[in-house]
Amino acid sequence: MQSYKRLLLENKSWAQEKTFLDHQYFERLVKDQKPAFLWIGCSDSRVPANEITGTDPGEMFVHRNIANLVVHTDLNLLSVVQYAVEVLKVKHVIVCGHYGCGGVKAAMSKRRYGLIDQWLVNIRDVFFDHREEMNALPSEKQLDRLVELNIEAQVANLTQIDIIQQAWKNDNLPMLHGWVYDLHDGILKELVRIDPNSPLDDIYEYEI
Repeated sequence: MQSYKRLLLENKSWAQEKTFLDHQYFERLVKDQKPAFLWIGCSDSRVPANEITGTDPGEMFVHRNIANLVVHTDLNLLSVVQYAVEVLKVKHVIVCGHYGCGGVKAAMSKRRYGLIDQWLVNIRDVFFDHREEMNALPSEKQLDRLVELNIEAQVANLTQIDIIQQAWKNDNLPMLHGWVYDLHDGILKELVRIDPNSPLDDIYEYEI
């Protein structure tokens, strides 16, 4: 059997199981989605947002990209954030990275990968901003630490988006979180949390 056909069979089995356990499961899903969370995660196939958080379909709005970046010129990400915050009214935005991230590892090397190199510059900027700390670490500790620093930087980038600042003023939402996932034991750890209307540096604050 070709591998993709297995996915279709697994889907049928999953749908049948859900219906068996709850006859109205799909009837509820089809009506609307009211997720409380926006998840901005890494595209890595080992970090499935719903599975590692134990959430069902409809509970989490998900955006994934290489190394879970929040880039202010990324219209895809900005569209997701706007829809999640302004329309779905999510209460929490979670940036989740993971130890051993291939994107972060690639950013630390001098190897050329092609188009993605332009994307990885955003992670190199994080390294540059923390170069004294990073250079003081033994090489085997640098990757995990840059993963953490990158997550914290992307959460900070969220605060600089006018969509977030407008929602803070209008709704006192969402709360922002930076989490890291450990592939070794499957555990999530919170690195940073920013409450709505937290003070920002003047240069990043809009007149709203």
